[in-house]
Amino acid sequence: MHDYWVRQNIEEPLFPDLLWSRPENRRQAGKLLIAGGNAHGFAAAADAYAAAEAAGIGRARVLIPDSLRKTIGRVFAAGEYVPSTPSGSFSRRSLAELLALSQWADAVLLAGDFGRNSETAIVLEQFAAKYDGQLTLTKDAADYFIKTPAQLLDRSETLLIVSFAQLQKFAAGAGVTTAFTFDMDLLRVVKTLHDFTKRHQAAIITKHLDTIFVAAGGRVSTTKLTKDIEIWRVQTAGTAAVWWLQNPSKAFEALTSAVTQDS
Repeated sequence: MHDYWVRQNIEEPLFPDLLWSRPENRRQAGKLLIAGGNAHGFAAAADAYAAAEAAGIGRARVLIPDSLRKTIGRVFAAGEYVPSTPSGSFSRRSLAELLALSQWADAVLLAGDFGRNSETAIVLEQFAAKYDGQLTLTKDAADYFIKTPAQLLDRSETLLIVSFAQLQKFAAGAGVTTAFTFDMDLLRVVKTLHDFTKRHQAAIITKHLDTIFVAAGGRVSTTKLTKDIEIWRVQTAGTAAVWWLQNPSKAFEALTSAVTQDS
């Protein structure tokens, strides 16, 4: 067994001390800013909010484009609206509000469903460049950076919760020596994640071979799933963002613990 690799049972978290030391008072449980959605959907933002609430966040605020106001104004009371493009995605004018609220929050989660929009791409790229706190990205929020992977991979306090296919693209764009391939066995995935996160600052959570992999700073944990999780990226992102912000000095332990909470 490699000293950088630990295996975790889904029903027995490896770091139980984190379970017992979690904040009991909501006021001390942290603040999370969630952003996502476009005119055609907001499920990612709503699901991430639900997961964060279930994980014990102190307070969460959700930013969605104002193109959704008429559609969900009465069914999703947690939503706060920012200016949208004519096609219903986050517009350039939303960047100022994203940055302002990020100063209120202890961490930010870009939850996805942003759609494909060049103006939104600029917003997300500029936000990632200007915001220096804990940043979690999943679904198509991560896709916006596949052509410029270094912006996230070499950014401190960054967590990518991505499919194995997305991870392949990030690694290819970063010019890794050993590519991530679907025919890899467990040992090869662990070794490649170890090397990848030794080289890059970003932490990674991905799923392959019915296993959740957590990698940060060269350390890797594997957690075998006992059942499939249909919306695993968003659900895991909401949970992991909360555990990480509540344990900022123990990122690997917090993220490894988080994946046992939403399975």
